[in-house]
Order: sequence, then structure tokens, then C-alpha cells
Amino acid sequence: MPSSEGPPALSRTRTGSATTDSADLGTGNPHSLHQAIYARREEYTRPHRIRVKVGTWNVAACPGTDKDLASWFVDGKGIDTALATLDLNRNAAIEGDTDGEDGVHILGRDKIGLYVLGLQEVVDLNTASQYVSRVYSGDEGVTQKWKTALDTALPPGYKLVASEHMTGLLLLIYASPEVAPTISNVSTVSVGTGLLGYMGNKGAVVTRIILGESTRLVFVNCHLASGIEGTYNERRIWDVGQILGRTRFKPVSFAGVSEDYEEKIGDEDFTFWFGDLNFRLDGLPGDDIRHLLMLHTKGEYGAPRPRFRRDNSLEGEPIIVHADKSSDAGDETNDGNSTTTHSTGDTKATDYDSDSDLDALPDPDDFLPDPHDDPTSLQATLDSLLPHDQLTRLIKQKKVFHDGWHEGTISFLPSYKYDVGTVGLFDSSEKRRAPSWCDRILYRTRKDKEAYDKKIKEAEDARKKDEEMKARGIDQAGDDDEVLFDYDPDNDGDDDHSPDVSRLEYDEYDEGEEGDNQHDRDDWVDRIRQDIYTSHQRITSSDHKPIISIFTLNYDAVVPDLKAKVHAEVAWELDRAENEGRPSLTVVNDSRDTRGPGRPGGSQDSAEELVDFGEVRFLQKQSATLTLANTGRVACTFSFVDKPSPAKEDGPIPPPWLKTSFISSEPAVDDSRLPDLGKEVTLEPGETVRAQLQVNINHVEQARVLNSGRDRLEEVLILRVADGRDHFIPVRGVWMPTCIGRSIDELIRVPEGGLRKFVHSLTAKNSGKVMSVPEEMDVHCAAPRELFKLTEALESVTERVLADEQMLEEYKVPRSSGWPFEEDTWRVTDKSLRASRAADLIDALDEGMVHIVDAFSAEVPAVERIETVAEVLTLFLRGLTDGIITTSLWSRIEQASLVSLGQGAPASSKIPPQETAYEQDKGTILDILSTAPNHNISFVFLTATLAKVTTDLSPITKSDLELLKSDTPVRLSVLNRRSLTAGLVKRNTSSGSSGQAMAAMAARQAKERSFAEVFGELVCRAPVQKGMKDKERKAVEEKQQAVLELFLRRRGD
Repeated sequence: MPSSEGPPALSRTRTGSATTDSADLGTGNPHSLHQAIYARREEYTRPHRIRVKVGTWNVAACPGTDKDLASWFVDGKGIDTALATLDLNRNAAIEGDTDGEDGVHILGRDKIGLYVLGLQEVVDLNTASQYVSRVYSGDEGVTQKWKTALDTALPPGYKLVASEHMTGLLLLIYASPEVAPTISNVSTVSVGTGLLGYMGNKGAVVTRIILGESTRLVFVNCHLASGIEGTYNERRIWDVGQILGRTRFKPVSFAGVSEDYEEKIGDEDFTFWFGDLNFRLDGLPGDDIRHLLMLHTKGEYGAPRPRFRRDNSLEGEPIIVHADKSSDAGDETNDGNSTTTHSTGDTKATDYDSDSDLDALPDPDDFLPDPHDDPTSLQATLDSLLPHDQLTRLIKQKKVFHDGWHEGTISFLPSYKYDVGTVGLFDSSEKRRAPSWCDRILYRTRKDKEAYDKKIKEAEDARKKDEEMKARGIDQAGDDDEVLFDYDPDNDGDDDHSPDVSRLEYDEYDEGEEGDNQHDRDDWVDRIRQDIYTSHQRITSSDHKPIISIFTLNYDAVVPDLKAKVHAEVAWELDRAENEGRPSLTVVNDSRDTRGPGRPGGSQDSAEELVDFGEVRFLQKQSATLTLANTGRVACTFSFVDKPSPAKEDGPIPPPWLKTSFISSEPAVDDSRLPDLGKEVTLEPGETVRAQLQVNINHVEQARVLNSGRDRLEEVLILRVADGRDHFIPVRGVWMPTCIGRSIDELIRVPEGGLRKFVHSLTAKNSGKVMSVPEEMDVHCAAPRELFKLTEALESVTERVLADEQMLEEYKVPRSSGWPFEEDTWRVTDKSLRASRAADLIDALDEGMVHIVDAFSAEVPAVERIETVAEVLTLFLRGLTDGIITTSLWSRIEQASLVSLGQGAPASSKIPPQETAYEQDKGTILDILSTAPNHNISFVFLTATLAKVTTDLSPITKSDLELLKSDTPVRLSVLNRRSLTAGLVKRNTSSGSSGQAMAAMAARQAKERSFAEVFGELVCRAPVQKGMKDKERKAVEEKQQAVLELFLRRRGD
């Protein structure tokens, strides 16, 4: 989860009244670009003004409330001047003539830039079924009803910019056609604090918007816990704390750059907190409050006030005096250093020109008396009740909303609770609830919050200093010469340091000299003025009266064209600064296999270089080198970025075909012998190193995916330079199709001339896309030609090996049972040499060479040739995707009755002779394979060749065979199964000739077993089940070997 801390402050220097921000241009990340642009915001912002109308109403789920919405919220009707203290002459928010008896219009329609409506109890949660059904999910029908009502009421062009609904709470924000395009980064949050502390029957819906890319506005529509007793106050305080603590907005994002922290309430420029806060009047009998207020609602308390005509102000500024001259000096409640204006529209200050003639002064009778000083006025009655308001008292006690919040002067009747359908009849039900100002609108600026935080910090610092002085024993005035006097903040000074709670104005903090109150946004020109704060007393469809407040906001808004110009300048500056201090690496392509884009040699721009390996064949290793030089002024650290492993499809994931390493730039005869310098290299200025690129397709899985066209030999290497510019190096090669990694069904469809030529023709017909051999093509051979050629080569090279042994005395054929198919028996141990010879042999197969042994150079001895042929044969068989004995054929073999393998029982009770059982089992297996003729022929050719090679390399003379047949049954058993070793141990006292015969037979059987172990799993494809145990896997392998061994046996030769 991103940090909830605020953004880091930019370093600033102040010159006069202007503030200049400086940003570090040494880093080129998007955040530093954003900060550098923000530091020059004065160049691309211009002052703007907007009116924001905030309305809150607890509709109590009463029918018809949506029909009254246009009347009071948009048209501004429903104000009763007899039941609210309003300055009709000087309030900029009041317009038009009276509307019926004691009624006026307040500002609305298209003169409002932002309409913000907070509703409570839009659904009925009184019954259990309704509560359960709605507490977990919002009712879209309810939301749509209110949207439709407001859409219809607003002038054309107003756009919904935010909407949030949680159970009974609904927040709607509409913007005018001019304002809507400037709103961005809208984020809404719902915080439930009701049942169990999380349910949505109580809580808040909160929205954050950004106006003009510069000004953050937060709107909180809440419904706190109800109840008049003191314990409910604590719960309401807890609700507020939960809303503040759990509200987190999405990170702000501009031009694709997001902040790395989530904003919370307190990080914005202006906050508006409204709704049914549910704070009550206590300490007075409810009947007394009701009786006192009813005197005013009935017109029996006090006399009506005269009305005065005023000129309308198009700019929304309040008219301070009735004469021609006006001043807004009384509009400021802070000192000259403050940029925040708090005006309630009930301005009492008056300015006169000291040099003007007395005759020019207005008649004192033209002025309204101050309603706060008139004991018979409604305002005086309200002022007498406000000290009993729970919210007022809690603010004074610094328990809630004391950290910079403001509320306008309360000059209207309590908003709760009325009889539905009446203008001023308070609750006449049995409960007779005491009238209360439950519905409120509070607001706060960033500077208000920061001023409060500063005062708290100063108080904490003073407390720590006081404790330190006490610890030093100088807490008395006379104890230290530096202490000039004692000051007790609890007893000294004015007795009352609290604000006028009747007005709920926030206590303005003492400010020092100019500049003492600087903070991150000290140079802002954003101001707020509350033009009006009142209730619509004549709206009677709910037991609550709707409350509205109109604010005028002055703020700096971004001019897109100017910002784009600043953006371009800052980006250029950042780029220049980065290039001067960043590491610089030059890449030169010096490989002979490199084919650049139309020019010889290398280039410093690696993005334009192409490392082309040309034709790439199976097992043929190729390499290319790049020279890397540090041409900068600082040390340069770089490495190749590792490519993520591809998603696994069918079968194992093939290893990467391209490998990179760093080697010394010193010349060497063989680069492969140079030590690897590691994955990351650091060069000092002027030093060089070489990057070696190697391509080697040496795994069957690699060949398989390349043959099928699922992968291509194309890559873009990323050479990452720490704190520098990355280099992109394109690498490519042309894959030469091979028989390795294909199926029998593909290979039997290849005509004469070689697989490579055939596949190239298919690729040309397929618009250059590599593809497998289609199954619908004609079959050209009963078994793969490659298998025929390999078995033929194996036989011919075997004969050549034996002939050389007979003709040359020093020429000895390896007698190991696994030779020439087991790697540890090979005479050639140089892997590179072996791979090179195998690659030539495979290339001969792919090119369609008739006699593949001609691919060997003349100096390669026959004993090494047979090892290469054996290696290629095993590679070919391992690469067959379907195998010679497919999984389906193998499953049938496992289910067949094979007596010699211990599977099933003979048809008759008489067990046949062992040799007969062997022949019967071989016939059974061939019958199964005959259902797949091509696989059957491949199997017969392979096993026949292996049996012949076994016979040639482990010969038994006819005399030895006759001797073994004529000897004792124990010796005859040697001819049958694997008991030769035991037989030799028991018969070691036999004659020399019989011992020689048994040794020959032992060598034959050992070679048969070794060959069967090598080819068992290569020929037979047994299904591998997930979770198969090692014991079960070993049993399958032994059965595969036994099947092969059946066909490798020759006892009659």
C-alpha cells in the first residue's frame, strides 16, 4: 500500500512577496520533471473565480422530496426572511425580488460553477428486511431517481463529475460547462461507521476533485450517530475520527505521472464537511426551546424589519455600504498576511471617507440595527441557544472540528425536527424532540490546517522547553538572569481566550512578522468567502430543513498552452543537465558476422546496429562480439537485462538460444578461453571491454519450437547502463529446418531431396511463415528416410571398425558393453569437436545426402565415426515427438499377455519353453505395432540394426554356440536369460573351451542389456502420470528395456 505521507516539499526562496521554487534538475525521472514544472507554476497559472453551492438535506426517505430539489437547490426558492437573519441589501448571494410573503431567491441556475449536494436517508432503513438488503449494496434505482431530478433541474450543459452512494448517503457533484473540463483526478471513498463500526447506515461518502490542475477540493457528506445524551457525543466524535482516519484517495496523476502516496483528508486546499451531524441542544427543556422558537414562527416575538433595495453585483462581491463608495475591507477576518477570507454575508463594518462632507454621510436611519444587539430579534434568541449546542461546546473543548474548521454565523432556525408539511411547526409527536441544528456545513482551508498545526507545534516546543527549564531548576523568575518574567497562560491575559461560540468562528491564531507564517503554499492567491449560510425554511416535504451555503473561491488554474510551453523548456533543461553528468557508453559492433544498416563497421548508436548470425543450424555454435567503451567522465556500470522466462505451454520450457557474457578486450586466439567477467561490469573513463553474443541451438526442445514456427531467432538485447541511457541491440538469425524435433508422421511425408528444401518450399507458399509438415500431404516413405540412413550408416561404420581392427594390430575396438551409445564410453572427450561432427552429420540428413557418412572428413577414424553416428541416432530418436512406439501403442503392450515379461499367463496350463515364449511375445508386440504400419516398420528397422550391431561387436562362433548347446542344463540356461554371471561363478571350474564360450555369451548379453537400457525410453513413449513414484517409474523403465531386449536377442547365429 502506498505511503499515506504527503508530498515532499520543494526547496523555496522568497523574494519580496513572490515565491520562487527551485527543483533539482540532476535526475530525469518523471517525478523530478513533475516537480520542476510545478516549481514554475506561476508562469502557467492564472487567477480564476468560481461559486460553489453546497447543499445538505436529510430527506428522511419521505416521498416527494426529489420533486422539491429544483425549487430550493437550483432555483434558490424556499427562503423565509422572517425566520432567518439575512442582509437583503448587501448579501451578494441574494438576488431578485421577493417571492411571495417574506420570500427571496438566492443565487442559483447558471451562476453557480459547482453544485454539491449531500443527502441523507435517501432509503428507508427502519425495517429489518430493508436494512439488511440495503446495508450491503446500494440501490441504483434510488441513485438514478436523484440524478434524474437534478439533471432535469440544472441548466443545459451541466455535467455530473462525481457520484457516490452508500446505503442512505448520496453525494452528487455537478459542474458547469466551463468548469467541468478543468476537473480531474476524481476519487470517491465510502466510510461506514454504523452497526459494528463498519456498516453503511452511518458514516460518510467523500469525494476529492482537482480544479484547474492546481486546487484540491474535498467534500464530505456524513450522517453521524443519533441521540441527545452525552454518550452519543462520544460516538459522534468517534465517527468523525474514523472518517478522517480511513479516508484514502487514489494517488494524483497528471500526464501519466502518478504520485507514490495516497492522499487523505487534510492534504487538500479546501474542505467542505456537511450533512446530518446529529449534534443537539442540551441543558434546556425541549418544551421551552420549542415554545420560544414557536413565538418567532408565529410572528409573535419582535417586529418586522424594513427592507432596503440594493444593486446586484455581477462579480459576486458584497456591497459594504449603501453609498456610491464601497470597500471589501470588512471582508477580511485574518490579518494582512492571510490569504483566506471568511465572510458570512452579514457584514456589519462600514467605511467612510474622513475628508468627506458631513452632509454626504447617509442618514443613520437608513441602517439596519444589528440583530445580535436587538433582544427582540430572532438572532438574539438564536444566540442565546447556541451556547447549548453540543457541537459548539465540543469545538470549544477542542474535542472535534477544532483544528482549523469554520462555520458561518447561524442565523436560521434549527433544522430539526419539524412536522412534515409545515414551515415552522416543531415535532408535535409523543417524543416531542427538542429543536436542534443537526444539519451543518463546515469548511476549512489548507492554511487554516497548517496554522493550527503550527500553533500545536509551538505549544509542544514551549512545553518541552518549560520542562527542560524546570529540570535545570530555573522555573522561578529569580533563578536565572535570562528569565525576565513569569507567564501563566491559564491565568494571565484576558479571561476568555475562546472564540465567539455563538458565531462558531474559528479562533484566528496570532501571526508574527511578515514571513513568519510561511509554508509550502504561502504564495497562493487562493481565497474563500462564504456568501451565505442559511436554511430553506419553506421546504416542508421532510422533517429536516435543507441547509445551503454558497462560497466564492479564488484560485489559480492551469492554462494548458502555457503549461505545455513550460513543460517543453523544463524537459530540455533536464535532458541537458542529465547528459552532462550521466555515464556514457559507446557500443561498437566488431563482429565479422554483423551486417549493419548499410554502412561498414560499427556505430556509437547501438540502436541502429543489427547483429545478424545468418543461417543457424542445430548444434552449430556461432558467436559475435561488441566492443564497449566508457566515453564519459564518470565510472560506468552496465549489464544485460535478463529476459523473463516464457509461459510454459506443452512440454518443458526450452533454454534461451542466445547467451551473453563480458570478456576482456585483449586480443586472443580463442575467445572461448577468456574468463567470463560476470553479469555486471564497471569501466572507468577510457576503459573498454567486449560483450560476447553466442547462439547455439543444442536442445531438442529448442529445435522443436523453431521447427513449428512458435519461436523465431529474433531478440532485442537491452544493455542497461546504471544512471545512463540504455542501449538496444537487435539480434537475429535464420533458422535452418532440421529433422531433429519432428514426428514420424511429418518425416514420412517428406519427398526425396531433403527435409530442408521441402520445408523451405512450404514456407514460401505460406507467405514466409515457418510451419510444420501438414498431415494432409501424401506419404512418400514407409518410415523416415533419416532413420534408414542412420541405420545404414551405423551398419556400414560398424563393419569398417571391425575391418580396421582385423587389419591393424594396434587398432582396438572398445569392449565396453555400452559402446558406442553410452557417452562415458566414447573415445572423443572434446565436446566441441563432438558437437561439430554431429552438426555436420545432421546437416547432411537435412540436405538429403544419400550417404551421410560422406559428411565425415577423411582423417576421422572409423571408431570415432561410429560414436558420432550413434550420438546422432539417439538425438534423432529423442527428438521424435510421437516416438516409434507411441503412448497409445505402449498402453496396449502393457495390457497384453507377455509371458516372458511376466505379464498375464499362457492360454494353456502348460508353460511353453522359454524360447517359444520369447517368440510368442515378439509376435504379440508386432501384431500390436502393425496397427500403425509406419511406426511398425521404423521399429523393425531399428531393432534389426541394433541386433546386428550387437552381434558384430560381440560375436559368438558356431563352435562356441554348439558347445554351449551340448553342455549341461545349467550352461544352457546361459542362452536364455540374464543368469550368465551367476552361471560363470558356479561353473568356473569348467574346461577352457567351454569357459571361453560362456564368456562370449556373457559379453553378448551384457551388450544387449546396455543397448536396451539406452533405447528403451527413446523408442517407447510411456505416459508419465502426475505424482508417479520413483518405484513405479523404475518399473516402467525396466519393462521398456525388456521389450527392446526381446528384439535384440539372436541365439541362432
